[in-house]
Amino acid sequence: MIVKLVGKNLDDIRPLLRQYGAAEKACGESPELVIAHGGDGSFLQSEREYPGIPKLPVRDERTAPRCGEHSTEKLLERFFREKPAPVKLPKVSCRCNGRTLSGINDVFLHNRDRVSALRYRVRIDGDLYANEIVGDGAGLASVHGSTAYYRSITHSIFRVGIGLAFSNSTEEVSHLVLNAASHVEIEIVRGPGIITADNARETIPADTGDVVEFFQSQDCAVVYMLEEFMCPKCRTLRHPNKLPFKGYF
Repeated sequence: MIVKLVGKNLDDIRPLLRQYGAAEKACGESPELVIAHGGDGSFLQSEREYPGIPKLPVRDERTAPRCGEHSTEKLLERFFREKPAPVKLPKVSCRCNGRTLSGINDVFLHNRDRVSALRYRVRIDGDLYANEIVGDGAGLASVHGSTAYYRSITHSIFRVGIGLAFSNSTEEVSHLVLNAASHVEIEIVRGPGIITADNARETIPADTGDVVEFFQSQDCAVVYMLEEFMCPKCRTLRHPNKLPFKGYF
């Protein structure tokens, strides 16, 4: 199997791969598997750089202590021995001025000027939801992303559909969980704004009068052993002062 490694401290994992006959990708070769070695950021980066290619996310033990069941050695042994079935994570996308960004977790419209709020109008499937909202912005999250930035804004998660969150709005506006086929349009009444996806450095500028479209992408991330990567016991070791969180699955 041809493998591409993405992340940090990759020399920690290379000797283990050789035990299973996996060859690291050479120049010009197409990988059959991408191993993201690190944390959530490395996983998001790996899908951005190699979209559509199956991923195996493995947390870096130097920065992320893990429970006894999920050491790097045990994860790789199980993967190469059992070949567990992957899961597909639907991604979310945003489009503005002919450019599109997609993310595993979320896409967001933020205020570009940090001392000035955005004013924007929201339509959902063509119907007006809010004539004008004043705040830091709005974003669309996937089911997987509902446990990340969406949760920090709304203090909630969801298990089906897509989630529309409004960041620091002055109005009392409800965050929404929408049908996965829903299409959201945000018209900027007063900008400027900036559009982001996950932790990507690439952004899209958005100005007064622009319309930003949010929707579930047709593309999915294919991920092996996601449940092990998101293990609540491992998370407790990484964040010992936080209450255990059981909302991932």
